[in-house]
Amino acid sequence: MTRIPSCLLAVLLVTVALGTSARPGFPRALRARLQARAAAQATPLPPGARRIANLAYGPDPAQRLDVYVPARPNGEVILMVHGGGWANGDKALPSVVGSKLTHWLAKGAIFISIDYRMLPGTDPLHQADDVAAALAWAQHHARDWGGEPGGFVLMGHSAGAHLVALVAADPLAAHAHGVRPWRGTIALDSAAFDVEHIMRQPHPPLYDAAFGSDPGVWRAASPYRQLTRGVAPMLLVCSTRRADSCTSARRFAEHAHDLGDVARLLPEPLSHREINDTLGLPGDYTRAVDAFIASLPARR
Repeated sequence: MTRIPSCLLAVLLVTVALGTSARPGFPRALRARLQARAAAQATPLPPGARRIANLAYGPDPAQRLDVYVPARPNGEVILMVHGGGWANGDKALPSVVGSKLTHWLAKGAIFISIDYRMLPGTDPLHQADDVAAALAWAQHHARDWGGEPGGFVLMGHSAGAHLVALVAADPLAAHAHGVRPWRGTIALDSAAFDVEHIMRQPHPPLYDAAFGSDPGVWRAASPYRQLTRGVAPMLLVCSTRRADSCTSARRFAEHAHDLGDVARLLPEPLSHREINDTLGLPGDYTRAVDAFIASLPARR
């Protein structure tokens, strides 16, 4: 059987993915996933790095993750949760991996990007359960790839930032899923730290689709309301170009400080999308995130 070179396979996948977009009635979500997978195949990795795709951390087809292993792992692991309004997105999108892979694989860190069940079938509370389950599964298998179970940094963007903050806010709930202590959490531009507060004010319709009308759900889905003492240090990156982002993040950071927790604010003059897309590119923003990671204590 003739083997197709990986570079040619990537081109073929891109052609197929783009070609399907022209078909009337072709499902948009499936088309987006095909395009993301094709882009991931075409994303160049540092020399010696490898990608292990679509590992199952749960029984649902959406409960899958990709592991990117550097040539010489140093034990550190970054686990990334994509955004998309709790209803869209894909673990292989260039905005989710892209420059982050180039940067952290070159430094010796393993990079993991996860998918999770989404709206309308799965609400954000159960999506947070998926994130915790993925983290626990990855910690259990970390040494298979040269990582350390305690070497994890949890990262998410937009809706993914809300989910990682919700998991981080209550470590005991995370531990119930089998999660071991992790080094820290990085939330990339979430404005949804206090869902209960958002839902009692005028708000965009996507919040209604995600959180419904039950105040009990609002409170349970609010990292601000669930925050306890003793959480792993957090970095809250916020866009100064959005009216609500830094205000929400600053309020959460102040609440964490009052509890004795560490939550650092990193305002950036970048758009919501740029905060995701440009992380890993050379510059002050990436250096600030690296400095936060370097400051985190080792976990066992």
